[in-house]
Amino acid sequence: MSTCVCLDGKAVADAVRGELAQQVAQLKAEHPSFQPKLIALQVGGRSDSSAYIRQKAKACKEIGIDFEHVQLDETVEQAELDARVEAINDDPTVHGLLVQLPLPAHLSTQHVVQSISVSKDVDGFHAENIGQLSKRAGAPQFQPCTPLGCIELLQRYGVAIGGKRVVVVGRSDIVGAPLAAMLTRLDATVTLCHSRTAGIEALVRDADILVVAIGQPGFVRADWIKPGACVVDVGMNAVDDATKKAGFRWVGDVEACAHAGHMTPVPGGVGPMTVAMLLRNVVSSAQRHAEGAQIVPSVLRLATPVPSDIAIAQAAVLKPVAQLGAELRLARHELQPHGRYTAKVGLGVLERLGAARGGRYVVVTGISPTPLGEGKSTVTVGLAQALYAHAGRTSFACVRQPSQGPTFGIKGGAAGGGYAQVAPMTEMNLHLTGDIHAISAATNLVAAAVDARRFHEATQTDAQLLARL
Repeated sequence: MSTCVCLDGKAVADAVRGELAQQVAQLKAEHPSFQPKLIALQVGGRSDSSAYIRQKAKACKEIGIDFEHVQLDETVEQAELDARVEAINDDPTVHGLLVQLPLPAHLSTQHVVQSISVSKDVDGFHAENIGQLSKRAGAPQFQPCTPLGCIELLQRYGVAIGGKRVVVVGRSDIVGAPLAAMLTRLDATVTLCHSRTAGIEALVRDADILVVAIGQPGFVRADWIKPGACVVDVGMNAVDDATKKAGFRWVGDVEACAHAGHMTPVPGGVGPMTVAMLLRNVVSSAQRHAEGAQIVPSVLRLATPVPSDIAIAQAAVLKPVAQLGAELRLARHELQPHGRYTAKVGLGVLERLGAARGGRYVVVTGISPTPLGEGKSTVTVGLAQALYAHAGRTSFACVRQPSQGPTFGIKGGAAGGGYAQVAPMTEMNLHLTGDIHAISAATNLVAAAVDARRFHEATQTDAQLLARL
C-alpha cells in the first residue's frame, strides 16, 4: 500500500487565493482608494497564450484584482511595443505588468522583459530581481512565480528544507536556476543538474528533495528516487493517448513513484501554484504602493560653533531628486528634474491622490524674527524636520521661492537658515527651476513693448505711423 503524500497544488492554491481575497478586502476597507491592478500584454493571438490570459483574468476577478488585457497586433514594431511598456511603467495605478510569452520572432524577448519596471515585474524575470536572489543578503522585489509556488507547496505540507540535500533537474531561467538560488537561501544544500550532467542518476538517488523541470516525459525513472524522498514534478508534457477525448494526456518529467514520501500530481501540482503566486506578487506590489512615502532621512552633522548659512549649505550632502521622487512614490512622468537636486512635480499627482487619506495642514503665519533672524521660513523648515525626526510623521515644508535679495545682501533669506534651511541654497535663491527667469523675461518684453509704443507715438504723426504699417 502506497504511503506517498500527494502535494495537492490545486487545494493549496485555492487556500492562497482565499487568503489573498481576505487581505485585499481588508486593505480596501482601510484604504478606500486601494485597488490592485495587473496588466497582461499580449502580442498576436496565439490560442494557448489567450487561454492562459483568460485563466489569469478569472483568478484576478475572484480575489478583487483589476485586470486589463492589452492585445497588440502580431506585426507590431519593437519601438511601438517599447512605448506601450513604458506607458504602463509610468502609470501609478498599475501594480503589475506581465508580457505573455512567447513573442513573435522579430521582437526581442530579453529586451522587452528588461524594459519592465523592476517594481512591476510580478513575473520576477527582470535581471535585477533574479540577480538579488543570488545574494545571501539580497532583497528582490519579486521572486519568480513557479519556483515560489514550489517552495510554498513544500512549506504548506511541512516538508523541511533547511539542511536537506536538494537536487534540481533543469537549469532554465524561469524555474531551475532561480529555484536553486531560492532553496539555497533557505539553507538547503542544492545541486543543479541538467540533461548533460554526468552521473545524474547517482545524484538523484541521493536527493532528499527532488525538483524536476526539464521538459522531457518520464526523464527521471521511479527507481532513481530514494525511498521517502519528496518529489516536485514541474513538467507538463502532452503524450498521445487514444483513450482520451482530446487524443492526448498530460504527464510529468518523473515516472509515478509509490515509494516517494511526497509527490506532486500532473496536472494539479505546481501549475495552480504558479498563478496563485502571481496574484500574491500583484497584491504585495499594490500594498507597497499603498504604504505611501518611505523617506530615508539624511543625518545632520552639527558643528560647534555653528557655521554660517552658506557654509552649512555648501557642506550638505544632498539626495538626488530622482531618488527622493522614488521614495515619495512619484511616477517618473510626474517628476520633471531640473538638474540633479531640483525638480517640478506635475499637478496631475493631485488628481491621482484625490481619494487618498488626507493629512494635517499646518500654517506658519507672520511672526517677528528673533535677534538671530529666525522667522517664518526657519520655523517652517525646522518644524517639518522635527515632525519627521522626533514625531515619526512624514512631513513636507512648503515655502515660496525667495527673491534675489538674500544673494545680494539686501535682506534675509526666505528659505530658512542654519541647519533648518532649504538646499541647494544658491539655486533656491537665484533661479531654482528657471520659472522666475521666464517671468522676468516676459515682464521685460512687456515693458520694452510699452516703451517702444510710447516713444514712436510721441515722436511721429499718425500719417507717418500709418505709412510704416
